[in-house]
Amino acid sequence: MSGQVSASRGRTFLAGKIVFNFGRSAFDCTIRQLTDSGATVELESTFGIPDHVQLLVVSSHQVRPCKRLWQSDRQLGLAFEERRTPDPAAPAPASVAAPAPINIPERRNRDILRGHMLALRAALDQIPVGILLLDADLKALFINQAFRNMWKLPDAVADRNPTFADLMGHGCQIMAYELPKARLEAYVAERAHLVSIGDPAPIDLRRTNGDVVRYQCTPLPDGGRMVSYTPVTDIVRASDKLKVLTDALKNVEDGVVLLDRDLHATFLNRKMREFWEISEGEVARHPPYVALLTRNRRAVPAGSTPEQVRTFPAKRIAEIKAGDHKRDVQTSDGRNIRIHCTTMANGGRMLTFVDVSDLVRASKQLEVLATTDPLTSLFNRRHFLTVLDAEWSRFQRYNRSLSVLMLDVDHFKAVNDRFGHSAGDEALKAVARVCMAGKRKSDIVGRIGGEEFAVLLPETSLSRARMVAERIRKRVESLSLVEDGRLIPLTISIGVAEAITAMSGADALVRGADAALYRAKSDGRNRVVCSPADEPKLAGTWRP
Repeated sequence: MSGQVSASRGRTFLAGKIVFNFGRSAFDCTIRQLTDSGATVELESTFGIPDHVQLLVVSSHQVRPCKRLWQSDRQLGLAFEERRTPDPAAPAPASVAAPAPINIPERRNRDILRGHMLALRAALDQIPVGILLLDADLKALFINQAFRNMWKLPDAVADRNPTFADLMGHGCQIMAYELPKARLEAYVAERAHLVSIGDPAPIDLRRTNGDVVRYQCTPLPDGGRMVSYTPVTDIVRASDKLKVLTDALKNVEDGVVLLDRDLHATFLNRKMREFWEISEGEVARHPPYVALLTRNRRAVPAGSTPEQVRTFPAKRIAEIKAGDHKRDVQTSDGRNIRIHCTTMANGGRMLTFVDVSDLVRASKQLEVLATTDPLTSLFNRRHFLTVLDAEWSRFQRYNRSLSVLMLDVDHFKAVNDRFGHSAGDEALKAVARVCMAGKRKSDIVGRIGGEEFAVLLPETSLSRARMVAERIRKRVESLSLVEDGRLIPLTISIGVAEAITAMSGADALVRGADAALYRAKSDGRNRVVCSPADEPKLAGTWRP
């Protein structure tokens, strides 16, 4: 086609070439329209053609510098530019010389290769990764658009084939590196050295604008280098956050264990490594969690039987496989641990271990405060009534014997008036000790009022309850309490009642015992009186 005239649809077109890249790139074209100000040309493809080119009219060997005005898939609209006055000392650009005659197959192969190269360069200009191609002398052969944007590199600088050192100097000038000035020179020298030796190790570069770029150098077969700069800001920030979270989890006071879907431990924080007595190296090998459960029997609840110890690991693994749950355990060393199991998105599990020993102790202390009389350490009125209601329900279900004793310290006001309130308190505590000394494990003793006590006797008939009451009365009577060298006389009166089915409820049982106590005090005190079995509804106002 070169140098020939072709006809299409009655019009005559000229053969031409589009030349650029300092004459190293040339594409055959058809000049469809030629005027004094410009031309319209047609190519196989306009992909990769830069804005400024030269148009060679093959028939006249005329070369005109052009600027691209518009383009379509196969056509370019060009405007001729003024010729620049050439530098006499500079060699004539290759584009102004007529191309040497070549045979058609060679030209086609060359054009195909050039087309591939242009397509590759155009593609590299479109990717977000900065690409820098260096020759063996570390001079830039190609700098893609992402690199230029990333480092604010002007085209005028990029097109002069700067060295890698020049590019590093440009980075220093725009203050792109997050480094103090005193370290810049050493940093530039180190980076230049790494590129010169072709070190492929990636380096994350933190820039002053907060961005992070991952640099990597790849040696090329011709002795050159390809240096890539990949934006990794989001990745590094996520990694930084993950590191912060990991460090936090490592050092929290609660234990944290992460398991994969196969229930292998992938992470144990410091607290749990100490608990299991396991090193970081062992954790890195991701041991099965069942192996940790059997490690030194640390997780086995206190007081477990040999059979429970044997079956504990399999039972615990089954619980974890079942998914989310909360479990309170007491370890072999007596600590109370609350375990939360949470199912993760990847099918694994997160286990958190919170030592609630202090909370359990505090809860028990609060329970004691809420249920115990502070002076005598007996159950208080409220708790005694709660237990009485439970025993009454049991009596109704099983019709088992149930009795109640109501005790009152005789002439207690006189003791306070004569010996003082301190002596009165000691008297109450002495009576409480006597009541507790002879009780069975199932019996409940409570302080109901100021000097009034009650004893709940499950599985006890009226006759046996009377024997218990008499024993308590005699022991109180035999007490020797001394205040300021004076003996304190101390006796008690006791009323006894047994539950019967005709009673309307626990209140009636208490009223019966209270009525019997009233009679004991009326009959002279220091005695035991039983409520008649046929009088379950005796008057009394003991319970509010």
